[in-house]
Amino acid sequence: MAGALLLAGTAATQAQVGPGTQWTKDGYGYFQVQQDEVVQLDARKPGAGTTLLSKQQLTPAGQSAPLKVRRFSLSDDGQRVLLNTNTKKVWRYDTRGDYWVYDLKAKQLVQLGKGRPESSLMFAKFSPDGGKVAYVSEHNLYVENLADHAITQLTTDGTDRLINGTFDWVYEEELDCRDGFRWAPNGQSLAYWQLDATKTRNYLMLNTTAALYPYTVPVEYPVVGEDPSRCRVGVVPVAGGPTKWMEAPGDAVQHYLPRMEWAGPNELIMQQLNRRQNESKILLCNATTGAAKAIYTDTDKAWIDAKDGAVGWNWIEGGKKFVWASEKDGWRHLYAVDRAGHEQLLTKGNYDVISLEAIDERGGTVYFMASPANATQTYLYRVPLKGGVATRVTPAAEAGTNGYDISPNGKIALHNHSSASAFPTADVVSLPAHQRLSGGEVPEQAKSFKLPKTEFFQVKTADGVTLDGWMVKPTNFDPAKKYPIVFMVYGEPASQTVVDRFGTGLNRLYQGSMADDGYIYASLDNRGAPAPRGREFRKAIYHNIGSLNIRDQALGAQEVLKNSFVDTSRVAVWGWSGGGSSTLNLLMQYPKIYQTGISIAAVDNQLNYDNIYQERYMGLLPEDRHFFVDNSPLAHAKDLRGHLLLIHGTGDDNVHYNNAEQMINELVKNNKTFQLMSYPNRTHSISEGEGTSRHLSSTFTKFLRENCPPGGR
Repeated sequence: MAGALLLAGTAATQAQVGPGTQWTKDGYGYFQVQQDEVVQLDARKPGAGTTLLSKQQLTPAGQSAPLKVRRFSLSDDGQRVLLNTNTKKVWRYDTRGDYWVYDLKAKQLVQLGKGRPESSLMFAKFSPDGGKVAYVSEHNLYVENLADHAITQLTTDGTDRLINGTFDWVYEEELDCRDGFRWAPNGQSLAYWQLDATKTRNYLMLNTTAALYPYTVPVEYPVVGEDPSRCRVGVVPVAGGPTKWMEAPGDAVQHYLPRMEWAGPNELIMQQLNRRQNESKILLCNATTGAAKAIYTDTDKAWIDAKDGAVGWNWIEGGKKFVWASEKDGWRHLYAVDRAGHEQLLTKGNYDVISLEAIDERGGTVYFMASPANATQTYLYRVPLKGGVATRVTPAAEAGTNGYDISPNGKIALHNHSSASAFPTADVVSLPAHQRLSGGEVPEQAKSFKLPKTEFFQVKTADGVTLDGWMVKPTNFDPAKKYPIVFMVYGEPASQTVVDRFGTGLNRLYQGSMADDGYIYASLDNRGAPAPRGREFRKAIYHNIGSLNIRDQALGAQEVLKNSFVDTSRVAVWGWSGGGSSTLNLLMQYPKIYQTGISIAAVDNQLNYDNIYQERYMGLLPEDRHFFVDNSPLAHAKDLRGHLLLIHGTGDDNVHYNNAEQMINELVKNNKTFQLMSYPNRTHSISEGEGTSRHLSSTFTKFLRENCPPGGR
């Protein structure tokens, strides 16, 4: 559920897959694809950029149209450009495609991977000297020499189950692992992951509409209690030859290796998690001998998150130390850790580091995101590289949610800002002064866009827990009237719903305006949400998904219902994925509060879901089985009293349709009437096929209006 549909009914933001912003060497410019051309822009000056690759240069010989460039990267010397096009999805992201190289000196465009199947290349990367490109195709690694385009196949054992250089479904979904190889600093070898999924059973989805006879669609899917794929990391010479496997301690099946990078000319650094994911070890490995040494260990009574996969390992002092995050003192803080495992706290105080953004060694500064005073917002902070008091960089006027892409020189950043009451804007700012250099204009479409009037608030439950929430009141609100209320819920550790950013307070599934029609729309963040409110708030949910989060939501709703303008006889709740599970639990465990529920793509039985996600938060079988069983919606189906609409796609490879079928059986057994909308062969997003999104919206809206009628009374 790591990438599930979570927030306000909108798709979760997709992570960048492949190279991020391509900055110029001096750090003041960057490259973009604009109108089928690759252009260079000066971040400090608005206006047109200079063309690096024109449409003509991007048009292959014998073709009339330029390549549609999805991603690109430059060689270190700036002489070649690697272009990714004709991409296809592998599960969630389009990480498979064709690659071309444009040689700026020779003025030549050449396709890579001659002889390989169309759209089969993945994660192509230049060697450090720019003379070669390595890539994955059909689960094997290849290196192509750009001088003569000779291709060397480095692995030959790759199959759909023995996976070299990329990952299986569950590693991708729950550990954010996709690109599975790294060039050595000297360009002479590659380090790569190998996953052996031969013992992972297939979940067989049934396609009944694409052909006259139904057929099965197999997905390698390890459910709770099933062993993960065996995982190991090896180093192979680019000239070809045997792989040297790193000797990570412990059973390769009962441990995860979510992160790996080169730590020097002949050394790798890896993060290893145990099966319970409550012990994290940092290993240094000799690339020649394979010998591994644990230099740093972190433990938690609940779980430890894998290192943020969006950035590489954060080395400082020429590779003598790296910056690492830990919650060991009750808050997520940054530490400088040396190769012997000695640590120094960099960010001291009762606040959480949300994410590490950049390290400016020349300026002696670490930039990170945090929001000590308001867990619904996000700001840029900085702290001296030697540690100390953090200083807010984002100006007070930029209240809400902020994001930064900081230049390699640490002096400028691409900055974006939005809030629940402000349309997103983008500008370029200097650092650390945060002076605007260009941009900041409000987009034209914002002038006609009607934003909801979202009010943020806090409630204190009967358990003494303070929860953040937001509420959108009806357009012509009359405090003397009573209005129906609709709660949007997620409730699990993958996401917050109460965030001060653009889109909060909107419901894309509702046809029309909820506010204009006379609904109160609201959401609460329970304990367990990944809010910057300290370890105890986030990890209280351990062993308790389906219990503690549900109680928090219900008791929080009780406080909201004390407002005289809320009609307690018209209370609805809806959610998607983990939010669908929460919706079922709320409707069934607290029928005196909620009378109507719309559950979309829910995990109805926690034993059905994948091992990495569900075991992280609930424990291991057999000893923890009761947590999974007792807290699943399935256990409470007998208590349904309100109006329920179940929605699920039969082609959902993430939360399989058998979840809905098990819930249907349990409701039928207990003579509980409900409504069901199944979408044939639709995935977790329920977006494929003509008219699907419109129909989903119509179904949602009709059911809500009929069972929780709008308007003040």
